[in-house]
Amino acid sequence: MSEDVRDLIRRDSSPGEHDEIRELWKRHSIAEDERDLPGLISTLTPDCVYELAQTGHRWEGHEGAARFYMGLLSAFPDVHFDLTDIVIGPQGVCEEANVTGTHQAEWLGIPPSGERLAWKVVIFFPWDPAQRLFRGEKVYTAGLPLTEL
Repeated sequence: MSEDVRDLIRRDSSPGEHDEIRELWKRHSIAEDERDLPGLISTLTPDCVYELAQTGHRWEGHEGAARFYMGLLSAFPDVHFDLTDIVIGPQGVCEEANVTGTHQAEWLGIPPSGERLAWKVVIFFPWDPAQRLFRGEKVYTAGLPLTEL
C-alpha cells in the first residue's frame, strides 16, 4: 500500500466538509444534466484530470475537461446518467450509474452507430481539501466497446 493511499485512509472529515463535498457533487451533476459547461467546470480544480481508466485516455486542466464533455455530449447528445449508488467521504465521491445515449458522432475513435447504447459507469471524483473542488474524474466503464490508446 502506498503512502498516498495511507494518507487518504487517514483523512478525517467533519460533518461540514461532508456536506460541502455532497453539495459540490450535486452542483456538478446538475450542471452536467443541464449541459452547463461553465457551471460544471466551476466545480473542478484548474489542474483537474479526466481519465478513462481502462483505455488510458486523459484530458488535463479546464480546457481538457471541456474537450472531454464536448466530445461526450457531441457523440451522445441525449446521454442520461441514472444514479444507482453513491459514496461520499473525505476522499471525494464515488458514484455508480446506468448510462444511456444515442451514438450520433465519433467518440474516442469509435464511429457513430446511430444506435441507442446502454452501459455502466463507476466514477471517482477526488476531492481537493485545499481548493475545495474536485480534481477531475476517474471513469470506469462496462458494456461500452472502448479501445485502448
